[in-house]
Amino acid sequence: MTTFIEVGSGAGYLHLPDHLVDPRPIDVERFTDHRVLFSSSEEIAGFDDGEVIDTLAAVRRLRARADAIEAHALTRLDELRDGSRYVPDEAALELRINRHATADRVATARMLTDDMPQLLAAMESGQIERHPATKITNTVTHLTGPRRREVDQRLTDKLATGKLSWLDPARLVRAARRLVTKVDPDGQTDRARRARTERRVELIPGEDAMSTLAAQLPAELASAAYGRIDGMARSLRNKGDARTLDQLRADVYADLLLGNDPGAQPPAAAATVFLHLPATTALTIGDDGAELSGYGPLPGPIAREIMTRPNSVWRKVLTDPGTGAPMDLGATRRRPTQAIRDFVAVRDVECTVPGCHRPAQRCDFDHRIEWQHRPDTSSDNGAPKCEYHHYLKSQPDWHIDFDPNTGTATITTPSGRSYEHHPRPPRPTGADTDATATNGTAPGTAAARSTTASGEPITTDASSTGDDPPF
Repeated sequence: MTTFIEVGSGAGYLHLPDHLVDPRPIDVERFTDHRVLFSSSEEIAGFDDGEVIDTLAAVRRLRARADAIEAHALTRLDELRDGSRYVPDEAALELRINRHATADRVATARMLTDDMPQLLAAMESGQIERHPATKITNTVTHLTGPRRREVDQRLTDKLATGKLSWLDPARLVRAARRLVTKVDPDGQTDRARRARTERRVELIPGEDAMSTLAAQLPAELASAAYGRIDGMARSLRNKGDARTLDQLRADVYADLLLGNDPGAQPPAAAATVFLHLPATTALTIGDDGAELSGYGPLPGPIAREIMTRPNSVWRKVLTDPGTGAPMDLGATRRRPTQAIRDFVAVRDVECTVPGCHRPAQRCDFDHRIEWQHRPDTSSDNGAPKCEYHHYLKSQPDWHIDFDPNTGTATITTPSGRSYEHHPRPPRPTGADTDATATNGTAPGTAAARSTTASGEPITTDASSTGDDPPF
């Protein structure tokens, strides 16, 4: 029987008899799997159950192999850039995920290629995808290279003897944890102590005007904190409060953090938030255009509820009558005034580097053209950048530009590729005149002021909030 060989180039692929070419023979299963990619929805609609299951299996194998290829590619890019901390930034632009997620993938890729070759081989053969494989690599993160390889080999041995199966990824992860304890019994305490140094709080935007505030804490602190919240919530419930226990826990949690009397009244924000909304929404003429910086769109009625709270502070700025864009403010001093900072935060909403969504009011003021080249501190020569991307701008072969007039950001990476980004401009829907906002701004029309829990304004000395990354 004639064996056919797959020969490919940028122009496409051919399958030729093996006596004509000398590359490796075709893997029949892989060739069959690739055919799935060309299945149309009409074809799949006619599949019987066996064909559907075969298709799902093929898709899983393809995804696992693609994950393995990505791991090799990320490792190679890391090698080409000599392990630069900015490798995730460059890869993220093509992977179209955020920098933090890409950094995790780079770390996982290096671990797979350097220390867990058996697990990587299982991905290449289509047995396991990146998601469960990453859970396994996470268990060995703090081990040395040789001990990681020992866990990798022991896990492979258990699979070979049938003690474990690829069909149960959760059990594989548990087995990996047990193996970590066996190969490094004395390191468990050190790992726990190291993990405690990584405690943090995260704000995770959700849907329907909700977000998650998550804290990574030592287990005993988390348990104690939850126990207190739960106890206070149950006490309120026992006193006749009509809210559900979940609602009470959430409200007590917010009250404790905001310094309120838990359960006395619904929680109210006491710190600065930037709320953007057009005058038409503020006046109940419409419900469009409301946005919360760092989160995204809010329904008009919810925005008005926030706007009308007793502690809310309103400000307004003039806008261009034709476009609704905020008009410029400028100064010749190096450090921007608070008015300029507020203005830039209103105009640009977020860090102006593609893919970064840090709210502008929590970013540095960046001179687009560095002060030493253009001694002009103005909104025209300024843009918000988070501290990380403020430093990235000065790295060799990285070029970042932002046009405040069009809201267009362009970033060029060390590979010479350029990416253009058009962030959502803070424009009020249908508005072309002045507008107002609360605890922040109307899109393109107002700037924020902080308030205390009692509603007293907090003034900020502009000279104390310098653009500390060196430009």
